Amino acid sequence: MMDFSNFYKRIAGTRLNHWLESAPSQLAQWNKYHRNGKFPKWQKVLDKLPVRQPEFSDIQTQVAFGHADELSEGEQKKLHNLLKVLHPWRKGPFHLYGIHIDTEWRSDWKWDRLKQHISPMKYRTVLDVGCGSGYHMWRMLGDGAELVVGVDPSDLFLAQFEAVRKLSGNTQDIHLLPLGIQQLPSLHAFDTVFSMGVLYHRRSPIDHLFQLWDQLKAGGELVLETLVIDGDENQVLVPSERYGKMNNVWYLPSSAALILWLNKCGFVNVRLVDEDITTTDEQRRTEWMTNESLADYLDPTDPSKTVEGYPAPKRAIIIAEKPNNEN
Repeated sequence: MMDFSNFYKRIAGTRLNHWLESAPSQLAQWNKYHRNGKFPKWQKVLDKLPVRQPEFSDIQTQVAFGHADELSEGEQKKLHNLLKVLHPWRKGPFHLYGIHIDTEWRSDWKWDRLKQHISPMKYRTVLDVGCGSGYHMWRMLGDGAELVVGVDPSDLFLAQFEAVRKLSGNTQDIHLLPLGIQQLPSLHAFDTVFSMGVLYHRRSPIDHLFQLWDQLKAGGELVLETLVIDGDENQVLVPSERYGKMNNVWYLPSSAALILWLNKCGFVNVRLVDEDITTTDEQRRTEWMTNESLADYLDPTDPSKTVEGYPAPKRAIIIAEKPNNEN
């Protein structure tokens, strides 16, 4: 059973305190009925991990906790084997007491592309929607955020996040909840809301944009990253079945169409800050993620297309603001 009491204590004196009206009952339900049958095994991994206060940490330029020499050779081998049980590791990388978790995604590259364009994180209360194992949450905290909350319904991502947090010394300014954004009340409380790699998985992208709106305080900033295609403001790809072997991709708009959607939803100062084609250097198989990856999703004779014949993955980052006079 996961204990979320520290999260409740952390938000009690903040503008998130009205979340306490719904979160405890939702998370009690999750504890009772969590979806993945492997979670008890992952929980045993967490129970075996030591709570450590690392002599070294760096969440400003990477996500790293502890030097290799803080553990004996036997302790390091045990830690390596425990973390390997939490395969596949998709978002990272992490550096933990001399162990390099070389994740499928070089999530640090995405952070490097966006951080120069977003408002400074210092003193901000931040929500990361679809946060995965929490890599970007640590980078937000490293850039000075006061409180970072991630939501992601994946049980495995929660286990991976809690493993890293335990090895970090269990900081109380960063929390991941196994919830989807549709389960959140309209909090109107976050200075910054991130939604990265989520929109194309939503059956109603406009509803998703309004859900993000409902989490932002007036004047707050939205950072939206998603798959896009080339085209004008009327160009949207709706895959007939799968896209890149994924069966849960619903809509891939052009960047121009996405800007139009955001404006229509009421966001202001909407701007495209980055478009980037995903390469097999950024997303690939590793020792820590041995399943299929991007190279398997592309046409082997024409990597500009997916195996289904659609345009290969291109990702855009768009930043927008909620007007100061809106709730």
